Amino acid sequence: MTEHALVVRARRALTPEGERPVSVVIDDGRITEVLTGDDAPVQAERELRLAEDEVLLPGLVDSHVHVNEPGRTEWEGFASATRAAALGGVTTLVDMPLNSVPPTTSIEGLKAKRAVAEGKLAVDVGFWGGAVPENSGAGTTGILSDLWAEGVFGFKAFLSPSGVEEFGHLSPEQLYTAATAIHAFGGRLIVHAEDPAVLDSAPAASGRDYADFLASRPDEAEHAAIALVIDTARRTGVRAHILHLSSASALPLIAQARQEGVPLTVESCPHYLTLAAEEVPAGDTSYKCCPPIRDSANRDLLWRALQDGLIDCVVSDHSPSTPDLKDLDTGDFGTAWGGVSGLQVGLSAMWTEARSRGIALAEVVRWMSAEPARVAGVPGKGSIAPGLDADLTVFAPEETVRVEARSLAHRNPVSAYDGADLFGRVRRTVLRGSDIGPESTDGRMITRG
Repeated sequence: MTEHALVVRARRALTPEGERPVSVVIDDGRITEVLTGDDAPVQAERELRLAEDEVLLPGLVDSHVHVNEPGRTEWEGFASATRAAALGGVTTLVDMPLNSVPPTTSIEGLKAKRAVAEGKLAVDVGFWGGAVPENSGAGTTGILSDLWAEGVFGFKAFLSPSGVEEFGHLSPEQLYTAATAIHAFGGRLIVHAEDPAVLDSAPAASGRDYADFLASRPDEAEHAAIALVIDTARRTGVRAHILHLSSASALPLIAQARQEGVPLTVESCPHYLTLAAEEVPAGDTSYKCCPPIRDSANRDLLWRALQDGLIDCVVSDHSPSTPDLKDLDTGDFGTAWGGVSGLQVGLSAMWTEARSRGIALAEVVRWMSAEPARVAGVPGKGSIAPGLDADLTVFAPEETVRVEARSLAHRNPVSAYDGADLFGRVRRTVLRGSDIGPESTDGRMITRG
């Protein structure tokens, strides 16, 4: 009998064929076989057998993470972000092109990212490029094709101010120019969809009342911007992706576009699916993000869209900052930095909410592993299947966890989930067949497949 490097045996494993007992055979960091039964005859140098209360999951793929290094490493960095990811069951993340300095909007910016990430990664990391006015006008789109050739997964654009000066937003004309260029080389355009004119006409945010902040980012801002993205994708043929959908008002637009065959995918985030506007405490700016967390009725509609397939995947949009920028002392939603830190707790938060709705763990895991890998084009990730990387998560779904922001591996102790009691603990994460430990730096920089 051939001796293999590792066999992982689990009474419960979530595979593409469904939940079942398996023996997962691993060689050279990849899954060689997935045998039915946790007692299948396999000879291996090492054996990992899961406990009765544990479920074997594929490593999660989080395609929306702001690492911020270089330039704003005090907000978050590759070492802290990838460590938090591993503790949350995430074995692959894709870094957003802002809020680092320089942003990933040029070859030089990409090289700067890769240089500072070297030797710091606990999990595998890929990079998005950015579409900004400097590379999305007439005669400048060659920068986008150069970034694509270097292996970025696609290009992020804002339709309204991003919050940082070095990453400008696109006008409708610039969006069309960028989309045309990106479609020409087969790329992907991912969009923060809020309409600046609607935002400008809304009441300004200020003070400690979350309802006032919510009024400053109305549903209409997402609705109008998503309509523009759909029209642009329809006219150019570009593969378009809506980032962090928070407003259910846009779901009919998305459904119609899908029926027409517009190449459109959509993500949402744990904070939109597990939190609600009416539950946000006055002055607690850890909940501030853009677009905003909306009410529980809206949340119910997002869950229905997930189950119906209108929303493809769930990713964190981990967007941290230092505590002083969140204005926790004043609790002013108008001046606080917008972003929720949720990289480490997303799986438990989603499972807690799904469990209360009677939704199976397998669905949650699919939305957070196979689907983001598919949508972002991450190769070799997202499923327990032969030929893929042996990236695995050992999860105890019935164990309860009290979230303490100060104990999370995020660089700064700010979390909208602070004090929450959640179901599900990640007990172990495995990257290409090796345990991710506290000092692991075996993560690789990956490129588009």
